[in-house]
Amino acid sequence: MKPTHIRLRRACAAAAAAGVLAVPAVSGSAYGATSPAPSPTPTTSSSTAPTTDAAFPQLTPAVAAQLDAAVREVMRATGVPGATVGLWAPGKGSYVKSFGVADKVTGEPMRGDLRVRIGSETKTFTVTALLQLVDQGKVGLDDPIATFVPDVPNGDRITLRELAGMRSGLFNYTLDPGMIKAFEGDPAQSFEPQQLLDYSFKHPVQFAPGAKFEYSNTNLVLLGLVVEKVTGRPLHDVIAQDVLEPAGLHDTLFPTDSRLPDPHAHGYTDQTASGKIEDATDWNPSWAWAAGAMISDLQDLRSWARVLATGTLLTPATQAERLKTTPMDIPGAGYGLGIFDVQGWIGHNGSLPGYETLTVYLPPAQATMVVVLNTDVDTKGQEPSTLFGEAVTQIVTPDHVYPGHKPLVPKKSG
Repeated sequence: MKPTHIRLRRACAAAAAAGVLAVPAVSGSAYGATSPAPSPTPTTSSSTAPTTDAAFPQLTPAVAAQLDAAVREVMRATGVPGATVGLWAPGKGSYVKSFGVADKVTGEPMRGDLRVRIGSETKTFTVTALLQLVDQGKVGLDDPIATFVPDVPNGDRITLRELAGMRSGLFNYTLDPGMIKAFEGDPAQSFEPQQLLDYSFKHPVQFAPGAKFEYSNTNLVLLGLVVEKVTGRPLHDVIAQDVLEPAGLHDTLFPTDSRLPDPHAHGYTDQTASGKIEDATDWNPSWAWAAGAMISDLQDLRSWARVLATGTLLTPATQAERLKTTPMDIPGAGYGLGIFDVQGWIGHNGSLPGYETLTVYLPPAQATMVVVLNTDVDTKGQEPSTLFGEAVTQIVTPDHVYPGHKPLVPKKSG
């Protein structure tokens, strides 16, 4: 499992080059030429400037037609039931359109206002809550995890920074065969954080703290426990009050049960005991907790992309620490603290049974891209959100193609 999402059966690379893919069925939302409100000035420490990039195209009807065709190509090649794609850039207009269906049984069309599960984009919220505690002087990024959570392998050596940056060496619990069997046997069951850690800690550490990058959801479960211990509040309350409310995200939530509030898209997955595609809409996301349980929609993700990339909830110094990336196994990509920089696009993506999302921000153009899908079924080892992101950016930002042009290591069995 790599820096993009949270899956069970399969470990995967964050992205891979798509190649030319084929077409689609649609159900349109809308193309609009209105400009969004100006974005906050970025505090990013990467090689980006806060001025609008003249190379970003005007999102005219002609460009919209190109985007329509590209999205439909990927729809047909992947068999994704429903997709919504949004692009926004100051002075360049916007492109927001939905394709396909939100419910394969009723044929209800996909729409931009439907909530979905956002998988590992949850990590961006959990780490933001942690970094707010750093700003308050209540924790330090170089504090060892043993200060807050007992009995962690190498806990006296692994720092909060290494956990948030995916450099702890702790085994990823979602790759444990027992965890996979338990989940697939009853996707409605509820898991407690300690159960998730137990699945990880029965495995040896993978490498010395800080030695290399390796994506592990175990890291985020530990950071969620740190936030709870330091604040004395449940993680879902901390994120709701300290992150979502000041960010103005009213349709985003950290669920405490399996319900996906209306209106929502149905989600379809092949991460099942039989391997057949099933409706995973009401599966319990507690197994993902601080690493991947949250819910959102297109417009909230659009807003969050700017907040996250520009650090409006953090001090400039802490945001600069967040954006210090270390190399991933993706050309032109690095991972910071619960955030990635892939070909200049800053943000995160997510994959949970039934859903995938991609939420990224390009500082030179102050541009935002959000992709929302109601499936996580791969195509030839590639995640659908990656293929959509690449198809869109090949048109609008050929100098910043997400995730790049070189094929990556394909998914392998976990």
